[in-house]
Formats: sequence, structure tokens, C-alpha cells
Amino acid sequence: MSKLPEEEHPRKALGWAARDPSGVLSPFKFSRRATGEEDVSFKVLYCGICHSDLHSIKNEWGVSMYPLVPGHEIVGVVTEVGSKVAKFKVGDKVGVGCMVGACHSCHSCSNDLENYCPKMILTYNSIYYDGTRTYGGYSDTMVANERYIVQIPDNMPLDAGAPLLCAGITVYSPMKYFGLSKPGTHLGVVGLGGLGHVAVKFAKAFGVKVTVISTSPSKEKEAIEHLGADSFLISRNSEQMQAAMGTMDGIIDTVSAVHPILPLIGLLKSHGKLVMVGAPDKPLELPIFPLLMGRKIVAGSCIGGMKETQEMIDFAAKHNITADIEVISMDYVNTAMERLVKADVKYRFVIDIGNTLNSQNGI
Repeated sequence: MSKLPEEEHPRKALGWAARDPSGVLSPFKFSRRATGEEDVSFKVLYCGICHSDLHSIKNEWGVSMYPLVPGHEIVGVVTEVGSKVAKFKVGDKVGVGCMVGACHSCHSCSNDLENYCPKMILTYNSIYYDGTRTYGGYSDTMVANERYIVQIPDNMPLDAGAPLLCAGITVYSPMKYFGLSKPGTHLGVVGLGGLGHVAVKFAKAFGVKVTVISTSPSKEKEAIEHLGADSFLISRNSEQMQAAMGTMDGIIDTVSAVHPILPLIGLLKSHGKLVMVGAPDKPLELPIFPLLMGRKIVAGSCIGGMKETQEMIDFAAKHNITADIEVISMDYVNTAMERLVKADVKYRFVIDIGNTLNSQNGI
């Protein structure tokens, strides 16, 4: 007979979980494993809300296992380290992003790209090496192998730094890999949401010229005056789009809704790269002829390996890059999810776990 979630491991844990595809989150008792010799345990203080959390709690990708505790933008303070842990000590500020395990022997793992390992273990809604389920950061404690722990620099605020563990690395990695971080490069950023606003900040820190491409004219002032974008295109304005044809070296497309990509391909110079980091739930139409006529690339990118994630956090701290956030209490999370569906947030919700997840939450 299988054990209850609170009986699987020795350490009691408290979180909020979805029980079914309604996606409604409520208090949940479960357990975490004891700190192994290569593990780092920490008290969770903040956890960002990613759009993939919303997809997962509602089973929109068809792979959700309930009860499901979401959250993979997790930061806090170390409470215990295993006997073989060398990089971390009690009291350190740390974080965990989207993954907590991989095979460590395949081609991807050997090249510090655990994020592309076929056996990657996700931070939540995945099965760990010991056969138990992984639970995310909408919870009071976390434990992970030190390989998957990120050191948070002292000058980085934990609340506004948390979303970088997913949103930050998701845009940083393709900029670096596809050569779109070179000073003087012209980069388009499609969508000014949780990913897009961070992409603009990183691009400007790299010395890149940035054009934000959006369906919302109301975002122009925000993009240019607050985030520092150089220009703004309304994607539904054919005159603006026509005038910008063939001007961009690359585009980071952060949009997760179904949308046409032919106009975006047209914005690229010859040899330009359109990199998809959003995840629409239906296939997009890919016109081939415009690719042939300019030796253009449509590519995809998904988070980054642990070495690059640490590099990204250190770069962000050096350049004072954080997410623009709205901090919420744990018991506001269902309202936040409703607002997220409507894109009613600038630009990322972050749950104040340390101060608001406790016995008063209904357990």
C-alpha cells in the first residue's frame, strides 16, 4: 500500500496544491526527504508564479499528477547542508529553478546542459530518483542536490530575484547561444510580459539595440521610458511592420498564445534568427519560402543548464537586473492565477512564502 504524501519522507512540509484540473489551490500537508550528503535544505522565503504553473495546475499539457504543488522560481536561506556539500553553508541565500535532477552521463549533461537531458527531473510534477513525486516551491521548505542549487548574490533582493530562475534564464540563454548579446546587435522582443520585460533588461545590459513588438499600443510608454527599449512596434500596424522589414539581427518571441510568425520572419535581416521561448498550446504555421530567401532560422530554447543559470544570476546582480513584481500572500494565490489568465500583472507575481504560509492558512 502506497504511503500518504506526508508519510513518504521524514520531514514534514506544508504547501498549497491543486487536486484536480480546476486548478484551485488549497493547503496541503506532505513531506520532504532528509538532507542527503550532497543535498542542500533551505527555508523557502519567496516563490515566483510562472505561466507554466498555471498550465500545470489546470492540466493544460495533459501530464499533470495530482495533488500538484507548483513553483520553480524558489528562493530562501540555507538551513542544513550534507556532509559532502562544498559550495554552500547554513545562512546562504540560494534558489532552485525548473529542475532538480538529470542523468549526468548523456551528451547534454556532459556539456552543462542538464536542461536538455532526456531524463531531466522537473522541480515539480516529476518523479525523483527514489520513485517519489517532486513538489515545488509553493511550500515552506525545499531540499535539492547541490548541483541544482543557485547561489543568490548578496546584493540581489530575494523577492524580485526569484523570477530570474525561470524567466531570466529563459531569455538569457538564447541571447548568449545565438549571438544576440553582442553590443550593437538589433534584437526584437515579442511580448512585454513576465519574460519579455526581463529580456529587454538583459539586452540593454548587453549593449544591444532593442525593439519591443506588441499587440498593445498602451505598452509603448512603459517599454521605452521604464524599461529602456529603443523603439516599439505595434504588430497589428502594417505600416510600422513594413517600415521595419529586414532590420533585426534576431528576435526573442516570448508569446505563449497562438500568433502568426510570418510578419516576424519579415523583420529579420538575412541570416536572422527567430527564437521561440513561449509555448503555444497549438502548432503555429511556419512558412518556408521566407526562410529560404534569407537563410533565416526559426529556433527554440528552453531555460538553461545550471552553470549558465548561475552565470545569469551573477550577471543580473552585477547590472542590477531584477523582475518587476507584485508580492502577494499565499492565500491570494487563486486570485493571482485568475489575474494571470487575463495578463493582469506587471509583470510577475511573487508569493511571500516566509511571512504568509503558516498554520493560519487553513490547516
